[in-house]
Amino acid sequence: MMRIGLFLLTNLAVLVVAGLILSVLGVGSYHGARGLNLGNLLVMCFVFGMVGSLISLFMSKWMAKNTTGTELINPNAPRNQAEAWLLQTVAELSQRAGIKMPEVGIFPSYQSNAFATGWNKNDALVAVSSGILENMSQDELRAVIGHEIGHVANGDMVTLSLVQGVVNTFVMFFARVVGDFIDRNLLGREDGDPPGIAYFVITMVLDIVFGVLASAVVMWFSRYREYRADEAGAQLAGKQAMINALLRLKAESGMPDQMPKEMKALAITEGKSEGFSLAALFQTHPSIDERVEALQRYNCP
Repeated sequence: MMRIGLFLLTNLAVLVVAGLILSVLGVGSYHGARGLNLGNLLVMCFVFGMVGSLISLFMSKWMAKNTTGTELINPNAPRNQAEAWLLQTVAELSQRAGIKMPEVGIFPSYQSNAFATGWNKNDALVAVSSGILENMSQDELRAVIGHEIGHVANGDMVTLSLVQGVVNTFVMFFARVVGDFIDRNLLGREDGDPPGIAYFVITMVLDIVFGVLASAVVMWFSRYREYRADEAGAQLAGKQAMINALLRLKAESGMPDQMPKEMKALAITEGKSEGFSLAALFQTHPSIDERVEALQRYNCP
């Protein structure tokens, strides 16, 4: 129920904010007597595409806490030695990475996992699963924390949101251009006639088809940023510790995955099987084997 509520709330916010921006810009209908007004259409698609991504970015910490059940650690009163060590490690690595101390939390999951999110590098959240505190050594966990802080320091959440916004823009734009072409040239809609139900059905189908194809671009960037975050973990905590942490994650790949689907792109592992396949083009993370091989080639102590 919580996830449905968050989905509806996000989409309502997108509609309200995008509508206000288009009203301020004076952008009207993109359907004219002589066909599509491509200028208005592009502006509309850009506003809706970017607003959706940016609202998700600004809500990311709040949504992450609610969807994963993350409980924040009070920096002034950790409840046990593990929480105190976690706070101290995040503070140390954050200082070395040149970012402000993130919020630190723990979410319930038997599987070792962690994520970082936030709308900017000085207002972030780093959270680890309860399972990772039990399953990993301190050196391995330190590397995982370094990986997540690397995401924050690299500005990955912002960049991924911008990439997603640009992709959304072009998906919406080309779906409507192609939909209008089909409606006019194959279904016989005359100039000046308003678009009928066929146009909207075609556009909806094309939104899905183009969206699936374009998601391969977003997933490529998501995989690329995982390699960079692994390098950051190696720099902050040692290359061998980062490799050992990844191998530990691989060993647990058969365990039940409790990470919510909408959070997998932010986690240190997606929980997918190893090896290349067509489906790998649409995965948020490279395989563990590929990440270990990349680290072994990485020139880092």
